[in-house]
Amino acid sequence: MCQHLAELLGQNCTLVVYSRRTRHRRHHNDHLAKRNLGITARKSAHIPEKTERGPNAVIPLLEVYNKSWCQPRELLVEILQEYPDEVEHIFIPSCVVLKRCAGCCMDEMLQCTPTSTYNITMEIKRIKPQRQQNDIFMSFTEHSACECRAKKEVKEQKENVCKPCCDHCPDRRKRLFVQDPATCDCSCKHTDEYCKERQLELNERTCKCDKPRR
Repeated sequence: MCQHLAELLGQNCTLVVYSRRTRHRRHHNDHLAKRNLGITARKSAHIPEKTERGPNAVIPLLEVYNKSWCQPRELLVEILQEYPDEVEHIFIPSCVVLKRCAGCCMDEMLQCTPTSTYNITMEIKRIKPQRQQNDIFMSFTEHSACECRAKKEVKEQKENVCKPCCDHCPDRRKRLFVQDPATCDCSCKHTDEYCKERQLELNERTCKCDKPRR
């Protein structure tokens, strides 16, 4: 066999006799080398994922429909939207990611509505300008199930109650005001008692709870 190899390779050949232990070690090393080579090949080989698409790819209708349908989704929600009475504080972060019902319904008279909810607690930094800051636990509502249901006829109610409809309260912080749909008068959402409980006093012009004047 050695002579045959020498003829093929054009080189001298020396037959080396391995002991049983040496042959076993060599076989083991060859096995490890092949396995490592296979792992390297798998790592270097690019296996395209199903979600990968080119810039001009067309997304199938069924996938578009399933992604746009009414269902719980991760949405960014402003903390002040959930806690409108905390306007005197600054929150870090100012918004949080919550699962909320959103998506399309088959009829424009329907809207995506939560049918099952639960509460989660998040640690948020709350800052009171020029006073103090601390980390607090705040509770938020998440949606676990959604359904397309009939919209509430809010627009019709407003048109019936207020003719003509009122202009909005002339302030950037509209959430601090409450408007009477019958008279169109704007009044403060917070009461003087609400501000006093927080050792503040009501500013009737801005409807904010301000620090008492000395």
